[in-house]
Amino acid sequence: MNKSIILAAGLCALVAFTGCKSRESAYKQAWEQAQSQNNDSRGEQEVVTDNNAAVTPVTPVTPQPSVQQEQVDNSDVREIQGELSVISGNPLRTYSVVVGSFVTQSNAEGLKARLQNNGYDSRVVKTNETINGHTGWFRVVASSYDDKASAVQSRNALRGTYPAAWLLYRK
Repeated sequence: MNKSIILAAGLCALVAFTGCKSRESAYKQAWEQAQSQNNDSRGEQEVVTDNNAAVTPVTPVTPQPSVQQEQVDNSDVREIQGELSVISGNPLRTYSVVVGSFVTQSNAEGLKARLQNNGYDSRVVKTNETINGHTGWFRVVASSYDDKASAVQSRNALRGTYPAAWLLYRK
């Protein structure tokens, strides 16, 4: 009885090992594909074959040289058309972070005071824009910078409290 159990276990192991043999063509195909990618980077044309599939030509891709220009992306920045004057606070720099817009000056001054208590160099700016039938908006600027990177960093920090914060560009 023990001999038959050992013999059955041996046959099962033999079937398991022979049934799971690796396909050499799968390794060959992966190797040829890797070689093709290496040759493509050198600008050569290679033909990848699979024993079970049709021949597929691989055409190399020539990367275009990139021209780096120092150009400021102002796609996420707004400009206010028309007159703009600082009502209270320091003068504006090139990029400013606007956190609020009000029709009444007292509301804008209240937000400005709150921002100053939190350490921001805030200001109130009056515009002659007409939005939703109201002319003359008071914008609350939390901070103002000469470079865009600093303004973006400040805007991103303020978005936790003021999700509608945006960048104002003034030439």
